[in-house]
Amino acid sequence: MTYCLGIVTRDGLVLASDRRTNAGLDQINKVRKMHIFERPGDRVFVILSSGSLSCSQSIITLLRQDFDAGRGMASSDTFYDAVREIGNRVREVAELDREALERDNFTFNVSLIVGGQIRNQNHQLYMVYPQGNPVRATDECPFLQIGEVKYGRPILDRGVVYEKTTLSDAVKYALISLDSTMRSNLTVGPPIDLLKYRKDDLAVHEYRVFPEADKDLMAMRQEWENHLREAVQDIPSIEFARRETDADVQKPGSTNVSA
Repeated sequence: MTYCLGIVTRDGLVLASDRRTNAGLDQINKVRKMHIFERPGDRVFVILSSGSLSCSQSIITLLRQDFDAGRGMASSDTFYDAVREIGNRVREVAELDREALERDNFTFNVSLIVGGQIRNQNHQLYMVYPQGNPVRATDECPFLQIGEVKYGRPILDRGVVYEKTTLSDAVKYALISLDSTMRSNLTVGPPIDLLKYRKDDLAVHEYRVFPEADKDLMAMRQEWENHLREAVQDIPSIEFARRETDADVQKPGSTNVSA
């Protein structure tokens, strides 16, 4: 399993992903799921992948060949057109591999998050489904997730606001979301790839990998847990009405009458 997410704010994008691809008692594999395509000054795309590793690697390989040759995302007029090119490659790999996969009871399952910007256009964030069709993040829903999404969603739902969340805070939300997922699900694990993109940079300048024992990751985890406990303690206590028991009902002088 895996967990990847993208956050879009008015100031730019934050994208994050774990590297765990298999979790078992005697085997844990680690593969990078964040892929950067850039032509500095003209366009930049960041793709996060979830699902079948073999299929996602085939898709990324085809996209890389196109990009290096000046095709596909490299020549798309709009960001939407570029995302559609990605969807076409998803469908192509599905056509190549689906029959063989299903013959052995495997499903074709690849989901992608795509964030970035083309010169003179707005920065954008999309998700591409296994069928190749895309959906875009909006001001009202400024984040997208793929993989093991449920554990890391509550903090995003409560905290991320397109117009108000700074890029610095979006980085914190992304790390807390990843860490919450790792805490609750062993199929998601470090290292964590984290990328911050400022709108109109048209190149990746801020990127970091957090290994398991990273001091900043550990400090963030401890600070979040401490503040969470303090916040719960600061909430007014919940009051309860005293519950009458059978003994209370039978006390001398009680006005309760049994049927």
